[in-house]
Amino acid sequence: MKIIYMHAPIQAPSPAKDQPVDNILEDEDIALIAKALSHPARIQIIRLLLSKKTCIGGDIVDVIGLAQSTVSEHLRILKASGIIIGEITHPRVCYSLNPPRLHPIKDFLGLLLDSDAGAPDVESVCWVSPEKKQ
Repeated sequence: MKIIYMHAPIQAPSPAKDQPVDNILEDEDIALIAKALSHPARIQIIRLLLSKKTCIGGDIVDVIGLAQSTVSEHLRILKASGIIIGEITHPRVCYSLNPPRLHPIKDFLGLLLDSDAGAPDVESVCWVSPEKKQ
């Protein structure tokens, strides 16, 4: 899978002795998706696409209420991360969600949140209980 960076390319760290190269690539992929999700306007665009049964194009600007150039930049970032797909249907581009692209971040969050999904035993994880006062 080819990773497309939104800004300057990031030098992949050299793998630690106990960390396989596959994990480093997966970590970069998760970070790329998380970065694409890290802006409220992009979340708004995703919610809009979730609410539609068909792909949409220029309507996004009207609903989001931001300048065309700003919406275009947010769409570019979402598309570069693979979260959305843009299909050119002249004279416009039609955008739709690509849900399978979110599986890496879903799996990662599952490790953090779902102890029944094979996450490490709570006793062995480094965390502080919210009930514990210091």
